[in-house]
Amino acid sequence: MLVLALVGLAAALVVVNRQYRTGEMALASVFVSWTSDHGVYLAADRQALYFGLGGDRPFGLAMSPECTSAFLVLPLVLVAAVMIALRPRISSRVLLALGVAAVAVVVVNQLRILTLVGLVGWLGTDRGYYWGHTLLGSMVSVLGGAAALVLFVRLATRKPREAG
Repeated sequence: MLVLALVGLAAALVVVNRQYRTGEMALASVFVSWTSDHGVYLAADRQALYFGLGGDRPFGLAMSPECTSAFLVLPLVLVAAVMIALRPRISSRVLLALGVAAVAVVVVNQLRILTLVGLVGWLGTDRGYYWGHTLLGSMVSVLGGAAALVLFVRLATRKPREAG
């Protein structure tokens, strides 16, 4: 039953991806509003965040399907389903590992968005977007995704401590 629920969760990440991206941008809008001296606007219907409104460099970011954390969480969910199907007795460890790794991936994606916003504010729209999206944002995603994967494997496969 748990395996089917995880497969259903994986399917839901694909089916409700638009709403998931809206949630990610809503979360990002909260963080950006804490750090911005200018207006921030969430266009939920477009999964877009506009910031710097009323300032010198207003800018808008749209969350496309390839930039969402959903597609980094998705393989973790499927691997968790397979692990539980093969070894049901480790399901609690796998679910804990999945929860921790999923939160880590979402946090990393928020850091990527904030990095991009910060660089646009610092370097301007063209250079800031280039460095924030192409180089530093990608590095944050790759390193953070790798760290989340290592964390998932470590937590899911570690042996329980001996009672002593």
